[in-house]
Amino acid sequence: MDPEQAHFDNALRRITLGMAALAAAGCLVCLILRGWKWAAAYLLGAAAAGLNFRWLKKVVAALGGASRRRLSAKFAILMGLRYLLLAAGAYVIVNFTSLSLPAALAGLFVPVAAVIMEIVFELVAKS
Repeated sequence: MDPEQAHFDNALRRITLGMAALAAAGCLVCLILRGWKWAAAYLLGAAAAGLNFRWLKKVVAALGGASRRRLSAKFAILMGLRYLLLAAGAYVIVNFTSLSLPAALAGLFVPVAAVIMEIVFELVAKS
């Protein structure tokens, strides 16, 4: 494996670990400050965002030629409908549960925060 590919693989590994750490920490903070309903909603949002991140990694790997296997038609349909699935999840949270929509929306930003953490890590590591 060339050094550049190893660098990107390490960055993806750190982002994935960062997402898990942020999801756990955010869930704990929500549990302490707002209760189990906020913690559960935050965890649902973080799980949905993590699933979306995983799907995007698969698409990028398939388009970039890093993956040997082709994407199935079912996966392509799911990728096209992922935002509709997220909207349906938000609708269910609002109308059929007593879970907190703001906490679920905050959980959706876990990958963004993990990527920002990786950017800061790269900037500090280069110094």
